[in-house]
Amino acid sequence: MTTSAKIGYSRRLGHFGVTALMLGWLIGGAAITANAAELRVERGNTGPSKGLVQIVTGSSSGASVRIVEDLARLVDDGATRRLLPIVGQNALQNVADLTSLRGVDLAILQADVLDGLRRQRGQAGADTNLTYIAKLYNEEFHILARPEIKTVADLANRKVSVDVRGSETSVSAARVFDLLQVQVSVVNDNPDVALAKLRRGEIAAMVFVAAKPASVFQGIKREDALHFVPVPLNAAVAGAYVPTTLTQSDYPGVIGSDQPVDTIAVGTVLAVANLLPDSERYRNVVNFVDVFFTGFRTLLEPGHHPKWREINLAADVPGWRRFQPAQQWLDRNRPVASQSPRDLQGVFAKFLEGRQQVIGGTGMSDQQKQDLFNQFQRWQAGQGR
Repeated sequence: MTTSAKIGYSRRLGHFGVTALMLGWLIGGAAITANAAELRVERGNTGPSKGLVQIVTGSSSGASVRIVEDLARLVDDGATRRLLPIVGQNALQNVADLTSLRGVDLAILQADVLDGLRRQRGQAGADTNLTYIAKLYNEEFHILARPEIKTVADLANRKVSVDVRGSETSVSAARVFDLLQVQVSVVNDNPDVALAKLRRGEIAAMVFVAAKPASVFQGIKREDALHFVPVPLNAAVAGAYVPTTLTQSDYPGVIGSDQPVDTIAVGTVLAVANLLPDSERYRNVVNFVDVFFTGFRTLLEPGHHPKWREINLAADVPGWRRFQPAQQWLDRNRPVASQSPRDLQGVFAKFLEGRQQVIGGTGMSDQQKQDLFNQFQRWQAGQGR
């Protein structure tokens, strides 16, 4: 049996709905506390579940399923280790499943979904219930609109589809429009339905957060007269998201060769359930971390999802605690976890471009950028010592 056939996908619903989860968090985390006992139940350490780690992904149309397929091929050894993906229902339900559903060990979550829930809960200790193994790839914020929509401000009071309720896109869109102080009339349709409505003129735009190039936009042609709207990078947006660009190579049917579209991206996080350190599940996750981190370089090779090349295992997620065994591995193997100088220089260049958009002023020359990067490397080496 092949690894892909062995893996399979299943969709599970949490024991508690999203409404119950949100209410529990708002009254101080009662929902999580009430279900803490479930996390103490262990799977047996023999038979099919030996070494099993279960991970919740995003929708089947997103990058997370492909990412987990790559991880499963790396981790599975046919005897003592197995990674079992579960295709999630939506962003909020995935958090609920990770915190309360028996047997779910890991989940790939968008960072702003976690941030949003923490803000709604409004407690300083909200981060104690979830830890993370690593910051993963970025997902781009797409706004596809009709010809009359030139800027985000043009969407004020217009109908904009933001995917189904509770989805990653709906959570991100609510926050981004709030940061931009643009009030839209929200419509909740899945991306395929939204695109059909957009073509018919029933809505002004659709938002979709996904790793580029998103498959839903691949069939768009020039004659559709649709285009991507730039996302302005003010100080508030820059504090929560990272700048990025959509290009013709991403969407040749929409973007011209000399017309890149500036937008933003949100990071994803590999989060861990609140497992008991002396449990079998905890030991299985520790084993997963060791195999994943040790074999990470192989995921950068051809044949794997290109988003792996964006990942720096040593990158921190501000405001969140790293899973202790993952932090210990990084402390022991810091040079292995770090990105290559070439990869790091590319990320550094993107940072400078985004910073320049925020602060304005005269741009830096290539030599100035290189000199500043060299200074950064010397500072980084000093921090390592």
